[in-house]
Amino acid sequence: MALEDLYREVVLDHYRNPRNRKPLDRVDAHAEGDNPLCGDRIELDLTLDGDRVSGVSVRGQGCSISQSSASMMSQAVEGRSVQEIQALAERFKRMMTSDDQAPIDPEEPGRYLGDLEALHGVRRYPVRIKCALLGWETLDLALTQTNV
Repeated sequence: MALEDLYREVVLDHYRNPRNRKPLDRVDAHAEGDNPLCGDRIELDLTLDGDRVSGVSVRGQGCSISQSSASMMSQAVEGRSVQEIQALAERFKRMMTSDDQAPIDPEEPGRYLGDLEALHGVRRYPVRIKCALLGWETLDLALTQTNV
């Protein structure tokens, strides 16, 4: 199986079986994001323990890229500190918008993207980059509103 086919399967798996759709017992931060040009919508709830995200709930509707990216993002941030999440978000945004091909170091916060790397090919379709970033923008809004 070619790498591109594997990536496509990862994206489709997260779209068909989105992670973290469960309601949270306690919601410390909430944000909503949408892309009015294509109709993508994300609702995000977070539970925080200090500066660490201990619970994530993502709901939404839209294209496979926006919904699978949000699902992957929810798995990637759970259990991380806000500082680690910001580093991860920056790395993801660079992967989506620049030619940054720095080697990935799993020990450096935000360098290893896991399933999120399956979205790398979206860069070839500039109009779809906003779809992939919608969940991350919604996460940033939620974290900004909590003053963590």
